[in-house]
Amino acid sequence: MIRRTFAFTAMILVSCSARGDDWPHWRGPTRNGVSPEASRWQGGDWLAEQPTWSAKVGLGAAAPLVVGGCVYVAGWADGRDFLRCLSLSDGHELWAAEYPCPKHGRVHLGDDALYAGPSATPEYDEETHLLYTLSTDGDLKCRDTLAQGKEKWSINFHDNYHVGRRPKLTRIFHRDYGYTSSAFVYQRWVIAEVGSVQHGSLIAFDKGSGRQVWASELKDEAGHTGGLAYMMVSGVPCLIVLTQRNLAVVRLDDSNAGKTVGLYPWVTEGDCNIATPTVRDNHVLITSAYNQSAICKLAVTLDGIREEWKQDVCSKVCSPVIDGDHVYLSWMTVKCLDWETGKQQWEGGEFGEPGSCIVTADRRLIVYGLNGKLALVEGATRSPHAYKQLFVRDKMFRGSAWPHVVFTRNGILCRDNEGVLLYFTLAQ
Repeated sequence: MIRRTFAFTAMILVSCSARGDDWPHWRGPTRNGVSPEASRWQGGDWLAEQPTWSAKVGLGAAAPLVVGGCVYVAGWADGRDFLRCLSLSDGHELWAAEYPCPKHGRVHLGDDALYAGPSATPEYDEETHLLYTLSTDGDLKCRDTLAQGKEKWSINFHDNYHVGRRPKLTRIFHRDYGYTSSAFVYQRWVIAEVGSVQHGSLIAFDKGSGRQVWASELKDEAGHTGGLAYMMVSGVPCLIVLTQRNLAVVRLDDSNAGKTVGLYPWVTEGDCNIATPTVRDNHVLITSAYNQSAICKLAVTLDGIREEWKQDVCSKVCSPVIDGDHVYLSWMTVKCLDWETGKQQWEGGEFGEPGSCIVTADRRLIVYGLNGKLALVEGATRSPHAYKQLFVRDKMFRGSAWPHVVFTRNGILCRDNEGVLLYFTLAQ
């Protein structure tokens, strides 16, 4: 038995060793929807006709992660949250961890038929091989991927920080989707958007022990975005968070950790700030639909935040992706904007309300939406004046494509909110 256990553990260590084409965080290796891998499209079919494998992983909108030969994915079924580790090559389950959890957060309100289970994508720490998950009910758990997902520590935000339902800030409707924002590993901390009006919007925990290290002076309620964004401001490391009320820049340097650099008010009807902010140098993009129906480019310094432009083009769910002089969004259609002015350069395609996109190293777009519509599209450096679709595969799922698409060196991982996960290898 000891030999068999050792052999199994050794197999996981070998198969799940980190590689350069991993997708270990929300929005990829650089957390911005940009892949270091080329699309390798050469005409004709881009993906294999049939998926290499499929798996049922439970309800949820969390995107999968890829670390070496392993896929980590969170889902909900039969009153329990699951974290599964699957083999990338064949979809075989290597291990699974589970715990009791409600289908929706304890203070959830509205649109229950559209979402269920975990929305927050797991976060992987390359240094320690620890993995962090966050349930819709606020359970932040740390698991050891080298010990078949053994739990190291856990904390519940409602129980420990007295977080209640998000307040209604606008006139027409009100929503609370529970916790949706992926945790963020920075050096020796794992940082979460707790959204406590008593303790702090962001709270940093020691990533190995779970001990609280600091809490932000900002005490806004949590937003509904998929995660936090990292930014260097005049040489100072900072985190960007889009809360229910504001775009906020928070310092990470030791002596000032948790202090607010600046705020930019951004309240969306229904309390639905959903798309994750996107960073480039000292600039950040935010976008929302509903009453905002806009995208805004902000310049950040240690003295505060300044608006550079605001355009009446928007995304509801898809986080903006920046590539060179261009910005891409996928909501209803794919839109290409000029980075300097925000003016729209082209739009096209039909992808509905669910949506995500990735920019590949050869300046193409992987776009995902509707009930599993996946397309490869020329970026603006290749097609500057019009939407040009190279490949499309449609209606792969019964459910909706709320989870963001994931691209690895040899293939694509697509998931729907009903818990079906497909892996397609590239045909070429």
